[in-house]
Amino acid sequence: MQEQSFTITADTGVHARPATLLVNKAGQFESEVEISYNEKSVNLKSIMGVMSLGIPKGAEVKVSATGSDEEEAIKGVTEVLKEHLGE
Repeated sequence: MQEQSFTITADTGVHARPATLLVNKAGQFESEVEISYNEKSVNLKSIMGVMSLGIPKGAEVKVSATGSDEEEAIKGVTEVLKEHLGE
């Protein structure tokens, strides 16, 4: 299992557009990919799951991947997070 933590710095937090980008990127991999916030984890391949977390600016989130391409999955999701949502 691979994990990476991030701080969301985008003023709008994780709203529909960046959430869609994350879900689309996670969907490119065979591994199970999850995002965690406030002790709740959801499948990063589910737009409804991601939106249900209501992740605001300043939130600390953790992305984890388990599977045959977990390393590539974390790298791909990391790129989207850094480009659209923070550090």
